Amino acid sequence: MTNIRDLAKMAGVSVTTVSRVLNNHPYVKEEKRKAVLDAIKQSNYQPNINAVHLSMGKTFLVGVVVPYIDHPYFASLMKGISHEALAHNYNLVLFQTNYNEERELDALQMLKQKQIDALIICSRASSWPLIEEFLPYGPIILCEDTRGKNVPSTFVDHYQTFIYALEYLIQKGHRKVGYSIGRKTGTNSKFRELAYKAFLKKNHLPYDPAFVFDNCLYFEDGERVVEKIIEMPDAPTALLVTNDDVAAGIVTCARNRQISIPSDLALIGFNNQPIAQIMDITTIEIPLVEIGRSLFLQGIEENQEISYQEIPVRLIERGTV
Repeated sequence: MTNIRDLAKMAGVSVTTVSRVLNNHPYVKEEKRKAVLDAIKQSNYQPNINAVHLSMGKTFLVGVVVPYIDHPYFASLMKGISHEALAHNYNLVLFQTNYNEERELDALQMLKQKQIDALIICSRASSWPLIEEFLPYGPIILCEDTRGKNVPSTFVDHYQTFIYALEYLIQKGHRKVGYSIGRKTGTNSKFRELAYKAFLKKNHLPYDPAFVFDNCLYFEDGERVVEKIIEMPDAPTALLVTNDDVAAGIVTCARNRQISIPSDLALIGFNNQPIAQIMDITTIEIPLVEIGRSLFLQGIEENQEISYQEIPVRLIERGTV
């Protein structure tokens, strides 16, 4: 493989001159520049991109951790991240974890080994102590509320968002309100649980664990929710569904089981995915593409001061409340 010493010999110039030509240095005589360019063409020389990146102190790679690549929520985040990566001439290294901590650790190790310039974790499985262990090795950006911690983030205030949606339902006359989540252990899910319990306490309503539906990620999970509700002697009359796909599954199954929406069961979805508009589902619009863009920009900021970006949400009222 041709190297710059070979090019220098072919062009009859010094290695320094070849280096200057490769780096578009302005102070090179035109005949020497032409000789080097001719040598590059004749030898089909290709620069060692790893060496170039090493000299610049950057890989121009950003790691992105997502639990599932086929989930609309994370697909929308990835859309925003990838748009900014393209605009800034970066490439992405994608880690699908399925919430496997070992897979997440692989991504953190790549940051430590300088194989990526930054790491965006869209939804984490790792503990805080582990995240903090890797902070000295490069920027780690999270998609959750990290205020008060030494980690930058772009996030939605899920506590206040849940309170807002719950209060909206009680104003509609509902006093038996439940909700669905993807997993109980996530940081955002914990904020939602705190908000739900605070809402019940404020309105002097009992807590019923059966009103909380776990592991709801996909359309087909909506059918499981409806089947459980049918079996309940005292079922909720309204649900917050933290995923528009699940909400669509609930609407479809409810209609098949002669459950009237919103008369028998009111729904508020989350994220304002296209399926919510198609199926006329009231939803909380979370601008996921905008969040993705912000996450990426935080990762490549030259000034690495800790920043927290809270993104506002809004209710899109349609036919399910």
